Amino acid sequence: MLEILKYTVPALVVFLTVWIMLRIWSQNEATRRKNEFDMHITDEILPVRLQAYERIILLLERISPESMVMRVSRPEYNARQLHAELLNNIKSEYEHNITQQTYVSNEAWEKVKMARNQIMNLINDASSEVKPDATGPTLGKLILERLTELKNPPSQMAINHLKEEVRTLFL
Repeated sequence: MLEILKYTVPALVVFLTVWIMLRIWSQNEATRRKNEFDMHITDEILPVRLQAYERIILLLERISPESMVMRVSRPEYNARQLHAELLNNIKSEYEHNITQQTYVSNEAWEKVKMARNQIMNLINDASSEVKPDATGPTLGKLILERLTELKNPPSQMAINHLKEEVRTLFL
């Protein structure tokens, strides 16, 4: 029995040592592979995410009332036509960029939706204050006046939030 223990105990010690070393090596290798994968994903996803932030900021700039009124307004439009054109413009811009929400945080996308809704409410409120047969430029002027009364324009608040979120990507 003693003779068997002389061979078994050292064999068990060697076996346990090798087993522990292989386990540690395996864990280190798994960690290394995960880090490589994360770096690869970051290299691939970061440019796409940055492009999404750029497109969303462009969306917000394009639906900002000061930009839209100047771009969409036509002298021949009456207030009702301009109102419809502004709302259609907002809807089409939003629908065109809706997939970008995949790459930004839920909070950021909520800010974008909130800005869109506030802009639409601003346009609707201004439209309700003018006669339907008023000229388009009259409505446009009223929209811009209402916008200047706001402390923080809705689109600018959302843009500021997006910029802060982008900064966190690099910290």
